[in-house]
Amino acid sequence: MLFAQKIKAARVRSGLLQKQLASALNIDVPMYSRIERGDRQAKKEQVVLLSDILNIEREELLSLWIADKINAIIGDDKNIADKALKTIIDNRNGNKDYTHAY
Repeated sequence: MLFAQKIKAARVRSGLLQKQLASALNIDVPMYSRIERGDRQAKKEQVVLLSDILNIEREELLSLWIADKINAIIGDDKNIADKALKTIIDNRNGNKDYTHAY
């Protein structure tokens, strides 16, 4: 819901209506409303467009969008979440040995 909260706050601050953003994304208002409530994931192309329209740094908005996607997949299993995130960090740092035990 980090992404949804961010775009809603930015939309309100900008004085824009959901209808205006829905139109810019070429979707209907109920669909946009579900994205803003966090009930539906936006597409990456929509995230990029929203960052431009709402004047939010693209990297920040994409990071929130990805964090929400990861949270949706992981659910409430904190132990698995911590291990998965550690694996991602290790992989990005060049450690590709996945044979070690946690």
